Amino acid sequence: MQDDEYQRHDGLALAGLVADGQVTARELLDAARARAAAVGPRINAIVADLDGQADARAAPDAGLEGPFAGVPFLIKDLGQDYAGVPTSGGSRSLAAIPAAEHATVVQRWLDAGLVIFGKTNTPEFGAKGITEPELFGPARNPWDTDRTPGGSSGGAAAAVAAGIVPVAGASDGGGSIRIPAGACGLFGLKAGRGLVPSGPLVGEGLHGSATHGVVSRSVRDSAAMLDLLAGGTPESPYDPPRPAGPLLAEVGRDPGRLRIGVRVPSAITPDPDREAYAAVAAATTALDELGHEIVELAEAPYDDAALAKDFLTAWFVHLAWQVDEIKRRTGCGDAGFERDTLIMAALGRATSGVDFCGALERRQLHVRRLAAFHAEHDLLLTPTLATPPPRIGQFDLPAPVQLLADGVLRTRTGRVLRHVGLVDRMIEQNLGWVPYTQLANLTGRPAASIPLHWTADGVPLGVQLVAAPGGEGLLLRVAGQLEQARPWADRRPPL
Repeated sequence: MQDDEYQRHDGLALAGLVADGQVTARELLDAARARAAAVGPRINAIVADLDGQADARAAPDAGLEGPFAGVPFLIKDLGQDYAGVPTSGGSRSLAAIPAAEHATVVQRWLDAGLVIFGKTNTPEFGAKGITEPELFGPARNPWDTDRTPGGSSGGAAAAVAAGIVPVAGASDGGGSIRIPAGACGLFGLKAGRGLVPSGPLVGEGLHGSATHGVVSRSVRDSAAMLDLLAGGTPESPYDPPRPAGPLLAEVGRDPGRLRIGVRVPSAITPDPDREAYAAVAAATTALDELGHEIVELAEAPYDDAALAKDFLTAWFVHLAWQVDEIKRRTGCGDAGFERDTLIMAALGRATSGVDFCGALERRQLHVRRLAAFHAEHDLLLTPTLATPPPRIGQFDLPAPVQLLADGVLRTRTGRVLRHVGLVDRMIEQNLGWVPYTQLANLTGRPAASIPLHWTADGVPLGVQLVAAPGGEGLLLRVAGQLEQARPWADRRPPL
């Protein structure tokens, strides 16, 4: 199969070609590998090859079955374990330790007939909205390789945007599906809390904030993927209600006339880039033409400054536990981790148990405020990003700050970090350009990033829709409607 023809199809279309006998799984795998070889060095999206596993699955006698049978696929090198293959999480500390078993989502992707041939780049432990791990080097945005593809599913989004695969495994603990989708011109849906299992080793990632999913070029691919991923397992802490019918059937259905609240400024970023406003303007114009009611919100329907602080408090404490747990399991020392990870972990250790508990308990306040909003509005619309995707290296700590941090880490005086501006710098680095996405994670709501705008420089900047619990179907109906009104799948980066 020629490259142009390969890139014209989404995942379901490629599976249809295999099912009809027009192409083989081996031919699709060859096309994906050829595309990866052609563009891979420029975007650094794939960090591990699963050649033997993929060759076996693409063999003529493999007997692949399922809705994506024969389609090439990539999984994220974080939380998506493939038995016998290391899951590094972007960290030196885990780079040589093979996984004992498949993650539940990986097993479901295999059961769906996908041919997994590699793992994608991610920041260390997914702890940033950019993908620049020291272990593998930065992933780059196919639309402008001087810019980040976002994170933490940055490698996945770069691979899909570059045409290596039509859809790829991703995950989202604070925006890590939607941020790279928004930065790379893709569709990204984060399911509501618990709908997609995190097992078997993890019950609820990040206290229920994190979930697995995909980034894709088409709404229907994401819908079909959620159909096969949804549903708890015996290892799940609970099994939330599943959608009443196939989510794929929601794509193309009329959502009816919706009332959509719109907000662009944020307490963290009170003056977003004009391109963020332009992205929302493009979305509201399209939605208005489709007959929906657009309501400009005078203020955010939740305390976004408090939510950001609570989000990072819980994140830093979790990272402190994760670093200590890895040290216990592997015997590695601080040298196994990046400086920024150690700084965030030190901030977590300097947090009192009372403050940590308060951050978790206050989630209910954010839930109640968002519930009050959804009692009067069907959806919340924001930009996905407050600025265009940043330049590679833009958030590197200045040398004097690095020296100060090294001294604090060496002397184990982590509480000092709270008094030298590093907390504010971490907030700016982690959330300043992406202040909108954490809301859906902390409140457990489904949310999606939709690619409706490209900046004057030709890079994407998506918009986010947040729905009430159980609103995955509604998001897919609206996204499908926008996909028809403002098609994006044929747009290609200038690689």
